[in-house]
Amino acid sequence: MRIPLDHEGPTPLYQQIENYLRQGIISGVLAAQTRLPATRQLARALGVNRITVETAYANLEAEGLIYSRVGSGTFVMPQAPLPALPVEEDEVTWPLWQQEIQAGRSKSRRLAIEEMLRAAGHPQPINFAGGIGDPHLFPSDDYRKVIQKVLRRDGIQAFDYGDRSGYAPLRETIAQVLASQGFRARPENILITAGSQQALALVSQLLLKPGEAVLVEEPTYAGALDLFYTMGLKILGAPVDERGMQVEKIERLLQRYHPRLIYTIPNFHNPTGTCLSLPRRHQLLALADRYNIPILEDDFVGDLRYEGRAQPALKSLDPGGRVIYVSTFSKMVMPGLRVGFLAAEGPVYQGLVNYKRVSDLATSSLHQRALEMYVTVGRYQAHLRRSCQVYRKRRDAMLAAIDRHLPADVRVDPPQGGFFIWLKLPAGVSAERLLPAACAEGVAFSPGGSFFLDESAGDDHLRLNFAAHAPETIEEGIRRLARALRR
Repeated sequence: MRIPLDHEGPTPLYQQIENYLRQGIISGVLAAQTRLPATRQLARALGVNRITVETAYANLEAEGLIYSRVGSGTFVMPQAPLPALPVEEDEVTWPLWQQEIQAGRSKSRRLAIEEMLRAAGHPQPINFAGGIGDPHLFPSDDYRKVIQKVLRRDGIQAFDYGDRSGYAPLRETIAQVLASQGFRARPENILITAGSQQALALVSQLLLKPGEAVLVEEPTYAGALDLFYTMGLKILGAPVDERGMQVEKIERLLQRYHPRLIYTIPNFHNPTGTCLSLPRRHQLLALADRYNIPILEDDFVGDLRYEGRAQPALKSLDPGGRVIYVSTFSKMVMPGLRVGFLAAEGPVYQGLVNYKRVSDLATSSLHQRALEMYVTVGRYQAHLRRSCQVYRKRRDAMLAAIDRHLPADVRVDPPQGGFFIWLKLPAGVSAERLLPAACAEGVAFSPGGSFFLDESAGDDHLRLNFAAHAPETIEEGIRRLARALRR
């Protein structure tokens, strides 16, 4: 136990020890029945006389904060719960360097929505605001068996840092998966990352400096906007329609602002669910080449197609070195795995490897090895097919529920894949004003403003996740949303 002592101060050492332990016990940091160090052991660790520690313990025992059991030691006494006292920010005088830090664009909207839904106190809340699939479909049993096999096979090697670029067999497997999707990626051009979010951060840190411009679709993934804002970048928005980014409108932005990166989600765009058309894909590549701008392609749920014809990845149309491709296993296997990857060629690849090394040294070797085994034996493809069947039914269930329960003047473009439905509200209805009413009814959603540069621009839209809930839950959730709209 590390207790900060001031050996030169006016407060006696026994009292400093006593005060430290008292504060920990009352605050709950030292939980009931926590065993305290023996007096001899604590005295040696703190460099004080044993009598000093014994005096502190005796005083705390007299107050009823600790008790001794012969032959067992000294323990924290259970305390009656005390009401939590709110801490006013104004009461805290932060050091100047803390005061100079400007918070990001806002507190995490996801956490704020969850708190609002929880505060409403509905016994069975339904949250359509999430960004992942149904945890009940995650292959936890299969994955547990795979981890056990990896540990038996690899032993202590499974806990090494491993190759900075990632576990070589996993990179080979990813290259094979990408080849089946229409583009060749060599294993030595694949970098394993801690989810696709880290891949976005690495690319941005390598290619962009504060004050430089990045071009994004508008609306776009809120996590990317938060990242770009945090980095102090100038963000340019390109409008989106039913065929994805309106590429024909971006050349003026390229000429005027000279962005250093184009960030796009061409497949099942977040939040709109649209797909970039093939002519626009070719046009985007031509413009990026003409103006010497790299493209960051975020293919976070490209495998979740329920109907329609698959479009080639931008990376598959890349003649070489113009597109950095990012994807993840987190959305399809388990979010907590935090295993994603990027594919890139040329000097940029080694730069990304170096940024990865100084960021976190390496992604978990154990999870990389387990994921490689899981994907290789075919379980991943079977899980993908099963998930597509389930999520398609849920998409259809939500579209049908919207048609049954919501006003006729809401507008929805049915997505061909992904997780989300992008809903336009009736004229005059604000998503921000609707959210508290919806939470009071026991249902939450993501307000459209979260995905725009100017949050007010998306206040007539909301995003609904259909993948995370069973059809009967979706039906009830849309009913609650309808009641909130009527209110």
